[in-house]
Amino acid sequence: MVDPKRNGGYLDFEKPMVELEEKILALQESANGNDLDVTAEVDQLRDRVQKLGKQIFSSLEPWQRVQLARHPRRPYTLDYVARVFDSFTELHGDRLYGDDAAIVGGFARLGARQVMVIGHQKGRDTKSNLHRNFGMPHPEGYRKALRLMEMAARFGRPIVTFVDTPGAYPGVGAEERGQAEAIARSLFVMSRLPVPILVIIAGEGGSGGALALAVGDRVFMLENSIYSVISPEGCAAILWKDRAKAPQAAAAMRITAEEVHKLGVVDKVVAEPLGGAHRDMDGMAETLRTLIESSFDELEAMSPQALVASRLQRFLNIGVVHQE
Repeated sequence: MVDPKRNGGYLDFEKPMVELEEKILALQESANGNDLDVTAEVDQLRDRVQKLGKQIFSSLEPWQRVQLARHPRRPYTLDYVARVFDSFTELHGDRLYGDDAAIVGGFARLGARQVMVIGHQKGRDTKSNLHRNFGMPHPEGYRKALRLMEMAARFGRPIVTFVDTPGAYPGVGAEERGQAEAIARSLFVMSRLPVPILVIIAGEGGSGGALALAVGDRVFMLENSIYSVISPEGCAAILWKDRAKAPQAAAAMRITAEEVHKLGVVDKVVAEPLGGAHRDMDGMAETLRTLIESSFDELEAMSPQALVASRLQRFLNIGVVHQE
């Protein structure tokens, strides 16, 4: 259960659950001050929270999934790094221009396995969001990621990427420094790296900015994440000249995990704790750790040549129409 007082806000459809959780906290605080036993009442309220949560989150609209993918308390790459892996050494810079804080990466230990972890990183408040550029990388961010991937391949280390970005930064400076080239080169190189690559779409998977870290042997998508060629607001602005029609666009674009999985773009939809990953980061991290370990066990049994061939074929098959 998330403490609603510390949650940094909640979405409209979460309000009924949050109100019940506030009652639980108030009851517990009252009992602590008066030496009362409220276990039965608290258990009853928690049961109601569970039932209400299942009712609410089993029938979410696509736009509500978008809101969850952007939830201000949703775990980001560094949140997962701290919970999934046993140690982490962050590496910086692209050795060409600078260090982009919108992408983080470095060597990590997962049990006895040494891996490279790379992902988009957003901020929690105005100051950190400005530092992280709201999770929208510049070309130096993608070149840093590429440098780390090539380093991982050189040392024979498998790679895990966490995708969570509205998209690559579209500013003039980024374009002048070769944003399109940096993304294209990342796609080219990732498709041919001779080590296992796992991709986890953890929040927003926006356009080429997301795809630049998403060429992998296995691509997993969290239940309340999204994956699209453009944001719903951008789509609405183009099609209807009205960004307020974003909810309608979200439904038409088929960007939810379930829909993307049906299209064959991702291999598996990963279930989140009831109410979303932000309500139980530790539980979500444990699920991902188990998934990462089992996936690497499977992929590391393949030869480098077989890995690359399978990865290329996986992406070449997307969008192919078979006619009888």
